[in-house]
Amino acid sequence: MQTLHTADYIIVAIYLLVVIAVCVRVTRKSPDADDLFLAGRSLGAGVIGLSLFASNISSTTLIGLPGAAWSTGISVANYEWMAALVLVFTAVFVAPLFIGRRLTTVPEILEQRFDARLRKYLSATSLLLSVFLDTAGSLYAGALVIMLFVPGLSLWPTCVALAIFAGLYTAAGGLRAVAYTDVLQSLVLLIGSMILFALVFAEFDYSWAQVTAVVPPEKLSLIRPLNDEALPWLGTLLGLPILGFYYWTMNQYVCQRLLGARNIEAAGKGALIAAALKLLPLFFMVLPGAMAIGLFSDLARPDTVFPRLIGEYAPPGLAGLMVAGLLAAIMSSVDSALNSASTLVITDFVQPRRPRLDAKALARLGRYTTLGMMCVAALWAPAIDNFPGLFAYLQQGFAYVTSPLVAIFALAMLSRRVSARAALAGLITGHAVSALWFIAAQFDWLTMHFTIVAFVLLVLTVVATFGWQSVLGTSPTATQLASVSSANVAPAPAFVRRGALALTALTTVLVVAFW
Repeated sequence: MQTLHTADYIIVAIYLLVVIAVCVRVTRKSPDADDLFLAGRSLGAGVIGLSLFASNISSTTLIGLPGAAWSTGISVANYEWMAALVLVFTAVFVAPLFIGRRLTTVPEILEQRFDARLRKYLSATSLLLSVFLDTAGSLYAGALVIMLFVPGLSLWPTCVALAIFAGLYTAAGGLRAVAYTDVLQSLVLLIGSMILFALVFAEFDYSWAQVTAVVPPEKLSLIRPLNDEALPWLGTLLGLPILGFYYWTMNQYVCQRLLGARNIEAAGKGALIAAALKLLPLFFMVLPGAMAIGLFSDLARPDTVFPRLIGEYAPPGLAGLMVAGLLAAIMSSVDSALNSASTLVITDFVQPRRPRLDAKALARLGRYTTLGMMCVAALWAPAIDNFPGLFAYLQQGFAYVTSPLVAIFALAMLSRRVSARAALAGLITGHAVSALWFIAAQFDWLTMHFTIVAFVLLVLTVVATFGWQSVLGTSPTATQLASVSSANVAPAPAFVRRGALALTALTTVLVVAFW
């Protein structure tokens, strides 16, 4: 077990104090509802991009990417470069619509295109995913690793302590505090990861030839065979875009930064900055795990790769910086999920029923909601220990739940035929099929990889929706169709479009290089 030195504890303490100071600085005034949920729609491109990156690089990512690379190879990085492509798409096509319609929550667009039932459906589902997968998963993973470095801690109290720290400053400062502390946390994550990569690569004398000599070729390839258990090429091609589209375009947990942008240009540039940053984990988080194949052969669990690398190669002081990076990953994920959950509850459920509540009353309810969600996530997090594995818990949950949602969202944007009644019926049908499929998978009656399952569920939901449309026969109104028309909003600025093309080309080069 790796133990921290005095210098490490000092660095961790300094990091926590700086987070508190930044939070206090940006929240000197008591924020109203618009500040609490959308930072007064004042976020610039740099803050948006860094915050998007930090909120995504959770403790599950920081632990899971090196562990998966050590176990199955670098194909796990496909989640990262695919996210870059989805963010490019979002910057050009989705962000202008969201900013132009002045949305507070993503589900609002489904109410405008369909009706309030679809808005509440997406909001409730996103709320459950945010609390039980995003927040609880981050607390659980973070607690496990902290317990490796600090002897004597137990799971439940550690989860509670992490939740309280992130929950309090999120409730106090809202999205502005979340976004600005995320900037700090993203910098800590990047610096810490780069240092760890350099330390591990030094064990091979900074020679790629030495790495390829000890790491099997198949574990240095992004594109894997169809029968690959970790991530087959068909799942990368068909399933990952669906999961990525939900996460980066429909998930309030992530999109809240875009919705808080000061204008379309800031949102687009912020999405492009995040897309560029998503190309870095292959080098700074995934490759160190793959290199560890040549360094460690005695690991009992893949999830111990990250702490083992720190314990073996990070000297006193740098180990503290890496633990601070881990804390940054935990905080940025938990605060983002808690703030988005509070926004969904207040904006999509409370405000429609209590329209006379003023901004300060809504903000007060938002803080109470944040603290309530914090308690729920902290109580649930230790229960994840009873599941077969954290990665399976997270990815299968997203694959089975989000695919029908993506299908209906895509139909809302692309189809002029689908009505609200058909969309709701199709969505319920899709989730009924996904529930039955999930049960069958638990009994090994169906063994298809979950990324391919995601695509099949999307297709079945689309087919079911058009089937219901033919039976119900209703049609959307002109107002509903106009709510998602690109003709009614300003397009993405030319700089954003050029940047999107450049990043698409860069991503293509990266994938070909590690094919």
